Amino acid sequence: MCSILNFPKVPPTDVFAHLAAGLKAGVTVITPNRRLAIALKREFDGFQAAKGISVWDSADILPISAFMLRIYEDALYSDQGNFVPTLLTPAQQQVLWENVISNSDEGAALLSVAETARLACEAWDAAHEWQLIPRLRNFPHNEDGKAFQKWSERYVKVTGGRRQIDHAQLGDLVTGLCANTDVSKPKRLICYGFDIVAPQQARLLAGLAEAGCEVVLSRPEPQLQLQNPDLRRMESADRNDEVYHAAVWARARVEANGSARVGIVVPAFSEYRSIIMRVFRSVMDPDVRRSLPGVSRPTLPFNASLGQTLLSYPLVSAAFLILELGGGEIEFERASLLLRSPFLGGGETEMGSRARLDTRLRKRSEPSLTLEALLTLLELEDAHKHCPILGQNLSAYAQFRKAYLSGSQAPSQLARAISEALRMAGFPGERELDSAEYQTLKKWQEVLANFASLDLVLSRTSYRAGISRLRRMTSETMFQPETPDVPIQVLGVLEAAGMAFDHLWVMGLSAEFWPPQPRPNPFLPVELQRAAELPQGSAVASLALASRLTNAWFLSANEVVLSHPRHVGGSDARDTPPSPLVADIAIGELVLPDYPDYGRLIHHARRLECIEDHTAPALDQSQSGIGVAGGMAVIKDYATCPFRALALHRFGVERIRAPCAGLNAMERGTLVHHILAQVWGQLKTKSGLDSISEKDLESILMHAATEAMARIQRQRPGLLSGRFAEIEQRRLLRLALGWLEEDKKRSGFAVIAIEEKRRVQIGELSLTTRLDRVDELDDGRRIIIDYKTNAPSVATMLGERPEEPQLPLYLVTAEPEAVAVAFAQVKAGDMCFTAVARDSDLLPRGKALGESRYRERYSSWEDLVAAWRTNLDRIAAGFVSGRAEIEPRKYPDTCRNCDARPVCRVYERMESGIADEGDKK
Repeated sequence: MCSILNFPKVPPTDVFAHLAAGLKAGVTVITPNRRLAIALKREFDGFQAAKGISVWDSADILPISAFMLRIYEDALYSDQGNFVPTLLTPAQQQVLWENVISNSDEGAALLSVAETARLACEAWDAAHEWQLIPRLRNFPHNEDGKAFQKWSERYVKVTGGRRQIDHAQLGDLVTGLCANTDVSKPKRLICYGFDIVAPQQARLLAGLAEAGCEVVLSRPEPQLQLQNPDLRRMESADRNDEVYHAAVWARARVEANGSARVGIVVPAFSEYRSIIMRVFRSVMDPDVRRSLPGVSRPTLPFNASLGQTLLSYPLVSAAFLILELGGGEIEFERASLLLRSPFLGGGETEMGSRARLDTRLRKRSEPSLTLEALLTLLELEDAHKHCPILGQNLSAYAQFRKAYLSGSQAPSQLARAISEALRMAGFPGERELDSAEYQTLKKWQEVLANFASLDLVLSRTSYRAGISRLRRMTSETMFQPETPDVPIQVLGVLEAAGMAFDHLWVMGLSAEFWPPQPRPNPFLPVELQRAAELPQGSAVASLALASRLTNAWFLSANEVVLSHPRHVGGSDARDTPPSPLVADIAIGELVLPDYPDYGRLIHHARRLECIEDHTAPALDQSQSGIGVAGGMAVIKDYATCPFRALALHRFGVERIRAPCAGLNAMERGTLVHHILAQVWGQLKTKSGLDSISEKDLESILMHAATEAMARIQRQRPGLLSGRFAEIEQRRLLRLALGWLEEDKKRSGFAVIAIEEKRRVQIGELSLTTRLDRVDELDDGRRIIIDYKTNAPSVATMLGERPEEPQLPLYLVTAEPEAVAVAFAQVKAGDMCFTAVARDSDLLPRGKALGESRYRERYSSWEDLVAAWRTNLDRIAAGFVSGRAEIEPRKYPDTCRNCDARPVCRVYERMESGIADEGDKK
């Protein structure tokens, strides 16, 4: 670590006096970071305004990185500009390092070249900033160090041949340029707030001084002495409690003094950020209505210095969804996000239509789909009628993709194509963007322009490789939308360096996070990093830096609170002691106001009135006479739970389902139903089955299987193709042949109804049903058959609330003369009938009702049919009358997979473990 104590020092008030002389005085102030430059400029403006001045020259205050870039650009556009090398952007530098590493012997063994290149860039930057390059040759290297040496030599050769430098070398270049008289330099340079000065920066300052620039130092004046009683330590229960107390404290200080400067410093900011943003928002603005769409949001009184990755912002995420959809297959759930995104053209106008379209597409789509597959599904759903903007935009995008997004091309060409592709998709949407979204869009365009500049180091790239690189660039770009000047600043450790506050709270000072763990770069010798005192190169350097920063906090405000949690972690929370750097400070008490949120206020002001209402409005005669949607499922759902029937068949509740890979259980059952219906539609009778040749029967089955699969394919175009279709066809043939062998065991019969749709009346309720099959034996007796791939037991058809009421309902309403109902289990290796019958000779291995274990409950077949009629009439009457008690038949199993869960609260009680016995019906 380098010292610049030999330069003269001036107090902060003199800094402002020098700046007040105006631009002619040639005074420039540089800071270690951008945030301190902004804060200092704001303080200077306040200083001028306090003197009653209405107009003054803007102060020349900027971070040292921007200062070096300004000198470079002055030289670049001077008469000597032809001799100034080209400055690479960080993205261009990353590409060069990736190329160097990929073409090396070590590159083939790496799992991630991009990540290795990033670490190599960091090592390269640190080696130049701390002037380690000459010393690297004198230190022994491990395998990583040797590889870095080889890569560095190749990198220098490549960039030198092209007359290029990167930001790591910029400081050395600018130091040499300072001697050039054509390069503009300030008359006086004030270094404000520097605590750490790397050797490269020190050389630059010395070069400026040699070139005639007066270099002086300045630091904020201490706000208090170490023994000040307003320095205290706070211990909180956990991280959430600590953040909440800090937010309440900050709000109280600002309400007491609107001009107060409040700082919240967080050493492990990345660990705390999501909690801080959530808790501070709720404390500063408890009105939850402001989070609703269309409600204006006020400017909150706090600002966080650490942004999020640009990729995490919804607008940029939507852009990548569009681009990835054009690049190949993406998961349906991601395509679903895009369809419902407000950043896709027509997102506001077609919001409701697209949400309904999404639920329908889930029934047709595969778990992954392409742009072409999505367009096919939209055609099947007549999306051009309901979502015309969506259809037009995606069709135009598909045509553009074929013409301009295939093959390899220069990054600049690809960037233009990407911009045009997004425009055709309607990005960034039709509604007016708010301030944060507009800034995000501008930042996205800036990153895209940066991607286009890769022409300098990358000749061509494919679409997929280009999108992957662009995604990586956005994920590495930290972004925070700018906000107006606010009194509360939430800062990381380095951002807070050199800043002064009226009130300062430093949180997260547990031994786990403070001092921070050292992070030596693996490509630089650890001994060298320790010897050069790199800030995070060793435990000693980390401790020394943390000690200096901690002592600086003590002097940075009139009130300083240092806090830490007692416990860290969630369910596996562990005790953690305070940092040894603050453990000796006495714990003090803070009297904080209570800021209840609106939810708590409403809760405390509640007036509860308990009303038990289990009855919905009854169906009028027109509704019950016409029938309700759902058919047989109405009776089955009401028997399962009356409220479920109300929710599904009168409220229209429907579960949002995830797309299924391959055939789902219902589709497999449909295929079996269809092939057997086709076969019996031609055979007609048992004698027809017995007399047909094996070859002819196989031909009929083959045709039926092909037609059955074609029917499914019309509903789900991406299904049943290629080898999968052949496998499914063979499966259907085996199942059908196996079942027909079971039918051959029976005595003579004729199939008189196949997949027959009928309107039935049960009480006042009219329903539409479909009978799988009705057989009539040679003696005139009839059997109702329902195909199942896994047949339920006979018990599921019995009782006051039958679990499987379809066969009893078919019998009492459509075939009252039938003498048996049977589930036909069409299952490989286990073909059988599960039946309840009047006579024992109706089906193979059959038993009469009088011979079964149910003979004590039902004395005769007629008694059973009468019980079915009574129970089904009662169920229908309950549904028509509007009775809708929450009475799951088998609690809690019935509730676990119920589609009515979003409108029923029983499952919440079940999951929280507070269900009482009254719920378990």
